Amino acid sequence: MFETFRKGVMSAGVAALLGGLASMAWAVKDMPGGPQVNQWNLPEPASSIARGQIWLHEMLMWVCVLIFIGVFAVMFYSMWAHRKSRGAKPAEFHESTTVEIVWTVVPFIIVVGLGIASTGEVIAQKDTSNPDITIKVTGYQWKWGYDYLKGEGEGIAFLSNLATPREQIDDRAYPDAKAKREANPTYLMEVDNPLVVPADKKVRLIITANDVIHSYYVPRLGIKQDAIPGFVRDNWFRADKPGVYRGACTELCGKDHAFMPIVVEAKSEADYRKWVEEKKKEMLARADDPNKEWALADLSARGEKVYAANCVACHQANGKGVAGAFPALESSKLVLGKRDDHIAIMLNGKPGTAMASFKGLSDTELAAVITYSRNAWGNKAEDNLVQPLAVKDARK
Repeated sequence: MFETFRKGVMSAGVAALLGGLASMAWAVKDMPGGPQVNQWNLPEPASSIARGQIWLHEMLMWVCVLIFIGVFAVMFYSMWAHRKSRGAKPAEFHESTTVEIVWTVVPFIIVVGLGIASTGEVIAQKDTSNPDITIKVTGYQWKWGYDYLKGEGEGIAFLSNLATPREQIDDRAYPDAKAKREANPTYLMEVDNPLVVPADKKVRLIITANDVIHSYYVPRLGIKQDAIPGFVRDNWFRADKPGVYRGACTELCGKDHAFMPIVVEAKSEADYRKWVEEKKKEMLARADDPNKEWALADLSARGEKVYAANCVACHQANGKGVAGAFPALESSKLVLGKRDDHIAIMLNGKPGTAMASFKGLSDTELAAVITYSRNAWGNKAEDNLVQPLAVKDARK
């Protein structure tokens, strides 16, 4: 009777496991511009560089397969043909010049052949000459900064942050987070400001980092380059057609490493030109008039939004920071201290720490977030209102 009961419980458990796996499979959907369900190979290439990388991958795979077959065929034949039951006697010798030459020359030929086959692709990947557009990419903890240096769109600059709402990430605070995640096919792979480029144009990326080592990776475009503080590396791509291409930082860079995705949006030439015009208008609107005098309540309210978009990941919504990693702003000596010191660290960052420079923000945005932090969480700084003009003067 007990055995029957045990088998019944095991059968029920297996059925429940299979049912759970089936439901999980149905819940997973293709991600637009990202991984696909049941994807066994590398992502579908969308640039000549990515196609070259896949060709190299498949060529090397077949070379490995042939070596595997050859080595194991000889090994299994030797085991079968020279087994003891057939009367085989072990040979007695100490060295063989022929064998030494063969197992030196054959690998040498293979390696040289692979080198010749891959050299063209490697050179092509590093040929960043004559780009249509040059964009500087800077890795921060934990977001990406883009500065359009040359070509159409020159002068545009913005930060790209994770756009997935926190309520979808934190199960404990939001009971329906799981349902929202399952309904969101781009969970943790969406940003507020994607890198926008024209399709079928050569785009050169100048890649660096502000704090720690990051890595810029967009597989469908064939981009993979480490971003290292103090060093400037470059890469390039040419998107075959308009579309959205997703990637992520692939170098462990801190607690929110998983929360700094990359989204590249390639547009047609006409749509890209329209985006450039709209982005420049948006930047002008954001710039405001640095000479405008703001009321404390208005500037602090705007600063709360700037803080939520740029500072909350490190210093937390409650201003308490993360012990041992990111200092608290609540009752902070810097926040409660001299106004000029607060402005300076926002403009220049702090070398050797995760505190990045936020020069990319406008004078008004910087004044707003400084004002907000000097008045939030019970802080009562002496100079609690910082006008945009003070930030403008500090830039000089």
